[in-house]
Amino acid sequence: MPATFLHRFILSIGFLSLFHVAYSAAQHRSYLRLNELDFTHLPLDIVIQALLSLFVIMYGVMNVAGDFKEIKASVELENKSWETFRNIPAFYTFSHRGRFLSYGHSNQIPHNSRDYE
Repeated sequence: MPATFLHRFILSIGFLSLFHVAYSAAQHRSYLRLNELDFTHLPLDIVIQALLSLFVIMYGVMNVAGDFKEIKASVELENKSWETFRNIPAFYTFSHRGRFLSYGHSNQIPHNSRDYE
């Protein structure tokens, strides 16, 4: 399922709400310091808003992230043949060490067959 504007908007609202929770918690802490009160716990409305923000963000991330893949790698690789695994262009080597094992090799790459004589 592709990420729609609604899902991105929900995710943005979740992050804004979580930012508001952090700001409210900081304001509550400074209020307690000004009044010289002991900090025991956050008010219930801040805790509830934090939990709701967390769930809204989780919902938004799951929909924006896209389709999840299987945990087992073998599920994705079951339909590929063995030849597909062996055909990896990154492992193609055209300048390999086999040329250094030849008889009469010089440090330069030969341009024609006379260089081997």
